[in-house]
Amino acid sequence: MENETSNSTANTLPSDRIKLNVGGKLFETTISTLQSGGPDSLLSTLSTRPSHDPIFIDRDPEIFSVLLSLLRSNRLPSTARRFSKQELADEALYYGIDSHIRDAISPPPLSGIDASIVSTICPASDGLVSSFTAAADDGSVCTAHGGQISFYDHNLTHLSTVRTHLEDITSIRHVWPDVAAVGSESTAGIHFYNFSTARYIESIHWTDSTDPRIYKARVSSIADSSSQIFASFDCPHRENCILLIDKSTLQISSEITRQSGSASKNTVPGKLTWLPETGALIGSAITCGAFGYSGYIRMWDPRNGDVIWETSEPGSGRSSRFGDSFADVDVDVGGLTLFKVCSKSGDLAMADLRKLGNDPWVYINEKNPSMRFIGGASNSVLHCYKSQVFVGRDGSLEVWSNENNGVGEGLYRRNFVGKVEDSNRGVIRKIEGGGDRLFVSRENVEGIEVWESSYFSGATLILKNPMICSCYNWWLSGYLTVLRKKLWHETRYKTCKELLKMPDLCEQHE
Repeated sequence: MENETSNSTANTLPSDRIKLNVGGKLFETTISTLQSGGPDSLLSTLSTRPSHDPIFIDRDPEIFSVLLSLLRSNRLPSTARRFSKQELADEALYYGIDSHIRDAISPPPLSGIDASIVSTICPASDGLVSSFTAAADDGSVCTAHGGQISFYDHNLTHLSTVRTHLEDITSIRHVWPDVAAVGSESTAGIHFYNFSTARYIESIHWTDSTDPRIYKARVSSIADSSSQIFASFDCPHRENCILLIDKSTLQISSEITRQSGSASKNTVPGKLTWLPETGALIGSAITCGAFGYSGYIRMWDPRNGDVIWETSEPGSGRSSRFGDSFADVDVDVGGLTLFKVCSKSGDLAMADLRKLGNDPWVYINEKNPSMRFIGGASNSVLHCYKSQVFVGRDGSLEVWSNENNGVGEGLYRRNFVGKVEDSNRGVIRKIEGGGDRLFVSRENVEGIEVWESSYFSGATLILKNPMICSCYNWWLSGYLTVLRKKLWHETRYKTCKELLKMPDLCEQHE
């Protein structure tokens, strides 16, 4: 228990107790509490120091009180709200208990059903974010805005901003803890920047001295594995390919799927996804013209460049779905499931990547007529994260949650995310998950929205809760009393009992 007084006693403490003088304020706790910070922490080291006098630590006592409470109960007290996350993290780092504070201030596991906007990341200059990437492990995020790169850590605290040599950045990927790979639709090459040192590292270009059409190749999408970086390049003459870049040397290791982009089935992949479990690379390209959407989905073996499986729309699949091409595609990497959202019907379809064929799609139908989507999906964006499928339709956001961890119709439940007013913020252009957060950017809207779940989320059937039913009956009883008095004065000769023959609503809903 904290002792706020300045009196120091010379009495001998029990062997399991220790006194600390932090910034002039006296604290008394147990050795086991200090050692719970971990064997490498400063507090654990101080707990083994023999001393009859309070050990002095020249730090902020108010924040130390919060950290001590965290060690005692494994959760933050209400007084922690007086300090920013960065202040708590800095002090915890000094004491060597940064992992404890990190777990305490991290958001709960992301559940799209109860997620809501908690903040907005808005760069100080050029607030319109052209692209961003989030780290799946801790929820840190890199944003590209006006030729600059800004990095925010797991607390979403701004760490650094790097001015690049590019006028605009349309592709960005966090390939190392301190390094981002970026590409632009207006400047050739893929470029690497270290945002911790604000230093340019290197650029890589796709060139071929034997083919004059290969020049000024721009990057359309970037993905990476533990050892390689995958980047799709597109030339002004529509020649395109995917380059494999060795992470250790930043040298091109191989080239796959060189093709001419004269047809929609050969355009540059606009999205790349690496599958760690199978070692395959999935790419998709989508174009929209006067006759609607068209595109392809293709899976390669990067080791030899062979195409494992592919499909194109329109032109494949069942005849009843002809003309209802996909508007966007994404992959649930953990579940090895491929998802697409249809451009005309707006339906969501899924395919098991372990059972691919000519028509592997299973269409998920909404059983609730009031929630059924009506109209096309021209402004649809798809993103899979943590066994959930997030779909942005114009400005609204919805989530499809896997109920039974399987593949098939009826196993996913659809819910709208956020509030109605959230959909009026603007058309959703990109969705990406990181840590236990969801990041959303909108067209011509500054900043990136940060969505998190709440520790206090949970649905309750109101009329099945006995306490709420009791409160409801109490409210109804008072309401009927007022109504009876009003009717008594209006009718005079008729009783309220004859006029108000209403059943018990709670019993009716049981």
